[in-house]
Amino acid sequence: MKKKLFLLTLSIFLVCGCGKVPKLKNGEEAVITFKNGDKISADDLYKELKEKYALDATINLIDTKILEKEFKNDVDDAKEYAEDTIKSMEKSYDGKEKLLEAIQYYTSFSTIEAYQNYIYINYLQNKAAEAYAKTIVTDKQVQKYFEKTYFGDISINHILITPSVKSGASTDDTKKAEEEAKKKAEEVITKLNEAKKAGKDITEEFTALAKEYSDDSSTKKKGGALGYINLNNLDTNYDELVNTAVKLKDGEYSTKVITTELGYHVILRVKQKSKGTLKDASDNIRTILSKDVLSSESNITVKAMKHYREEYGVKIIDSDINSQYNKYITNALNQNTKQNNE
Repeated sequence: MKKKLFLLTLSIFLVCGCGKVPKLKNGEEAVITFKNGDKISADDLYKELKEKYALDATINLIDTKILEKEFKNDVDDAKEYAEDTIKSMEKSYDGKEKLLEAIQYYTSFSTIEAYQNYIYINYLQNKAAEAYAKTIVTDKQVQKYFEKTYFGDISINHILITPSVKSGASTDDTKKAEEEAKKKAEEVITKLNEAKKAGKDITEEFTALAKEYSDDSSTKKKGGALGYINLNNLDTNYDELVNTAVKLKDGEYSTKVITTELGYHVILRVKQKSKGTLKDASDNIRTILSKDVLSSESNITVKAMKHYREEYGVKIIDSDINSQYNKYITNALNQNTKQNNE
């Protein structure tokens, strides 16, 4: 796990324009003593902490102020997410003590609270990256996508067959369960084909089969109704499902089994909405295209936070920390360029 050092929010991180170590009120007083009379003063400690940890602590403090203002509507969700993550981890590690041991072993955090704060800030940083990615998408790209790729929302029903794989199952058992699930989905398609030949109402037949076969308990009683789908509300794991829906006509069903991370699907396309005007679709398209930016730019969060710090006019007065920050940004962006060229 990549180590993060958001460890210190102490008042000793007072800035000074010259870059020299400022004198603290008790700067010459010892914070550590030795029996031979040696001592480590507050100034000595400050200098050591500043050189090793000040940059990360400074960035953490800056970003917290910016993110909590810029994404204030997401703050409660971020806190809840961080709390839930820690609770889940406590359960996985059988209590706080073992979780703390793991955090201290695998990361540079010394407390559970510090790690929880990191999760909280990271959540908001991801929101910043998502918002920033949308600004990178150009109007020309949006228009091209609208003309060549974009489609109106499609209402679909589905029948989901999930492989019955028990915990700890062997590779062979897992494969056998997957084959059985896929065969069951193919059986559904066969019954739909027979109903079509017999001139039966496909929607009614699909509804009946969903109640009989589907493993999706939340939709099976409603005929497998998933509602409207599009590329902006499903991730790439469902591309096969979406692309199949696009090729079908209203009232048609898929004649081949569709595979997703959930299992095997058979879908019925119910109705497609008009894609509307470019103006109406612009925000949705920008969101869709921004996902490509997020996946292709390995350091999009670095770029996003750099952008917001500049927007907020952040100036790091301490020359030493400012120099560290500039080097950090340069190295991070160069690393991003290198990865994109590989």
